[in-house]
Amino acid sequence: MNGKYFIDTNIFVYTFDNSDKNKQNRSKEIITDALENSTGIISYQVIQEFINVSTKKFKSPLSNSDCQRYLNVILEPLCEVFSGIELFHQALDIMERWQYSFYDSLIISAALKADCNILYSEDLQHDQKVQNLAIINPFIQKP
Repeated sequence: MNGKYFIDTNIFVYTFDNSDKNKQNRSKEIITDALENSTGIISYQVIQEFINVSTKKFKSPLSNSDCQRYLNVILEPLCEVFSGIELFHQALDIMERWQYSFYDSLIISAALKADCNILYSEDLQHDQKVQNLAIINPFIQKP
């Protein structure tokens, strides 16, 4: 992987999902690459969403101490984009132009703010370009 890329929350969630080994393995590859090569980025929103899902919706929810450890070791080193008025304005523009929900638009806005070339997400439209950002579903098999 070349260049900077943004990782959406679902990628982190899949690392804990044993029901789909392909998605789990691909997610682990993306996160490992991000940490080892300092090219992957997330925002405060990804941290909030992950903690909410992992402590409430996992089959075996993470304990507070496990969540703290994951935050320290995995999420915090990748977090480069934080909340701000500029981010909200850009998200509203994206929402209007590309018809994404507000929260999806915040993710896209954060990826743009971080100057990423790629946004990895299963939840957004694969192969869509938003300015210089390509949205890629990393679970779609290449021919």
